[in-house]
Amino acid sequence: MGRPPKLLLVALAAAALGALLSVGLSSSHSPSIGRVAPALPRERLAGPPAQAAGRPVLVVFWASWCEPCAREAPAVERLSLTPRARGRVIGVDWSDTLSGARSFIRRHAWTFPNLRDADGTVGNDYHLPGLPTSFVLDASGHIRAELRGPQDERSLSRALAMVG
Repeated sequence: MGRPPKLLLVALAAAALGALLSVGLSSSHSPSIGRVAPALPRERLAGPPAQAAGRPVLVVFWASWCEPCAREAPAVERLSLTPRARGRVIGVDWSDTLSGARSFIRRHAWTFPNLRDADGTVGNDYHLPGLPTSFVLDASGHIRAELRGPQDERSLSRALAMVG
């Protein structure tokens, strides 16, 4: 009877490791990779106007009720302040209340452009697998990478550097 629990433990550990390794990796199997990115929402929440046309950008989908988004928030702000990424990070609040979204932006002292996807339509157009999810768009507006789950500043920076 002692063996099955050990085997089960090993199997569970292997499954957990596989899940950890897959979180955050750009997925070439995503239905979004390579396509022209859907239009971003028009409603501006905070920050300067979003300017995605003609230059590479990182689009970060988040929500105030998303705990992993809160863990990722400091890294996104730090990246947005670097010379390489300045003006190239755009947040999109997905399926959230206006008060919750504004509170989240204030709490995390975000200074980059943030847009509001109140009914979730734009996120659905991007085939969001969950939150947070970031998309790297090249200068021609094509989706080149998708990062699932909370990222650190380094992984976000590397993803953005892929497209210039």
